[in-house]
Amino acid sequence: MMYGVSQLGYLVASALFVFALHWMNTPATARKGVYAGVAGTAMAVIVTWAEPSVIHHFWIIGAIVAGFVVGIPLSKVPLTAVPQRTALSHAFGGAAAGLVGTAEFYLRLSEGAEALSSFRMVALIAEVLLGYLTLTGSLMAAGKLQEVKWVPQRPVTYPFQNLSNLLLFGAGIALAIAITLHPTAPWAPLAFAGVIVLSLLFGILLIIPIGGADMPTVIAILNSYAGLSAVAMGFVLDNKLLITAGALDGSSGLILAIIMCKAMNRSFTNVLFGAFGQVKQVKATGEEQVYKPETPEGAAQVLEQANLVVIIPGYGMAVAQAQHKVRELYDQLKKRGITVKFAIHPVAGRMPGHMNVLLAEADIPYTDLVEMDEINPDMPQVDVALVIGANDVVNPAARTDKTSPIFGMPIIDADKARSVFAIKRSKNPGFAGIDNQLYFSDRTWMLFGDAKNVIGELVKQLAGSGMH
Repeated sequence: MMYGVSQLGYLVASALFVFALHWMNTPATARKGVYAGVAGTAMAVIVTWAEPSVIHHFWIIGAIVAGFVVGIPLSKVPLTAVPQRTALSHAFGGAAAGLVGTAEFYLRLSEGAEALSSFRMVALIAEVLLGYLTLTGSLMAAGKLQEVKWVPQRPVTYPFQNLSNLLLFGAGIALAIAITLHPTAPWAPLAFAGVIVLSLLFGILLIIPIGGADMPTVIAILNSYAGLSAVAMGFVLDNKLLITAGALDGSSGLILAIIMCKAMNRSFTNVLFGAFGQVKQVKATGEEQVYKPETPEGAAQVLEQANLVVIIPGYGMAVAQAQHKVRELYDQLKKRGITVKFAIHPVAGRMPGHMNVLLAEADIPYTDLVEMDEINPDMPQVDVALVIGANDVVNPAARTDKTSPIFGMPIIDADKARSVFAIKRSKNPGFAGIDNQLYFSDRTWMLFGDAKNVIGELVKQLAGSGMH
C-alpha cells in the first residue's frame, strides 16, 4: 500500500516538473512554472521522508533547516547577482550528488562484492565524477561572475593546457575503470578517493580558461552536468523520480547551452577550450579613433523628436540597477506617443534571460520585449537606438572583422539605426576585450556615466520639457 502511494507521489512530482519547464517557456506563465517546481520538490521530499526505510529523522530535519538557513539569504540577492547565485545552486546540486555517491560507495563496500555490481559501480562513478566536477566548476564560475579577488575574470591559459586537462580526465577514467572491475580490492577505497580529487581538480581547470563573455553558456553546461549527476544518483538509489528530474534538468541545460552557442556562433569545444575573452592587442591603424560625447540634454532633445526608439539593454544596466529608471524613461517616451521597443540579445548579461528578468522586475510589458532576429529587419527604420551598457552584442566587428574573436556572432544591428546613443561607464572594452566599432560611428554619440544616473538625467530633461 505504502509503495503504491509513494510511486503515485513520485509520478505527480514528475508531472509537476514537466509542467514547470513547459510554463517557464514564456514570461507570462513563468511564475506558475516556479510554483509547480517548488510543489514538485516539496512532494518528492515528503514522499521520500515517509518511506518506512527512513529512520534517522533528525538528520533530515537538520538538512531541511540548513537548506532554509542558506536558501533564504540566497533568495534575497540583487538581480545583478542572480547569475552567480544560479552557479552556486549548481554547485550545491553537484556537491549533493558527489557526497551521496561517496557515502553509497563506502556503505556498499562494507556489504561485500554483491552490493557493488558493475552497473551500480558505473552509475556511482558517473555520479561522483560529474557531481564533484560540477561543484568546483560552478564555484569557479560564481567567483568569476562575482569578481572575487582570487578568481581571475579573464581566461587563464598555459602551454599544453588542453592536453594536460585531457590527461587528467583520462587518469580519472582509468582509475574509475579499475575500481569498477575490482570494487572490493584493498586499494579500491584509496583509488575512489583519487577519482574524487581528480574530479574536483578537473572542475577548476575546466573553467579557468573560460572568459566572462562565455559565462551564460558555461552556466547552462554546468546545469546539464548537475542534471546528469542526478540521473546517475537515481540509478544508484533506484529512484525513478531522480532519474526523471535529472534527465529534465540535464537535457534542458544542454538545449539552453546549444541555443547560447548558436547565439554566439560558437561550438561547444570552442566555448570550453577556446579561451574566449582574452584581451586582444588593438592593431595600430595610424589614426586614433575618437568618441563623440553628448549631454543628456542633447540626447533628450533628439529622443523627443523620434517616432520609434529601440532600447538595447546589457550588463551595464544590470550593474547600475537602472531598470526602474529605464521604466520611467519608457513612460516619458510613451506619453509623447513614441513607440518604444526593447531589443533583447540571447546572451546579453551574464546568464540566459538576464535582461528579461530585470525588465520584468520594472514592469515593462512583455509585448515590448523583442528578440534579436525579430528586431533586426526593422533597425534601419529606427530613429534612435539607445544602448544601455551593452557592448559585444552590438559590435559591428562581428559582421566585418574576420580577425575579431567575435566574428560571426549574431548581433543586434544598432549601427543601422538613424542615430545611436550609447551609455557606458568608461572607455574600457567589454568582456571580449576588444573595442566596439559602433562607438566610433558617425551616427553614434556617447553618454558616459553610470547608467542609472544618465537615464535619470534623461528622464528629468524629458519631464522638464513636457511641462513647458
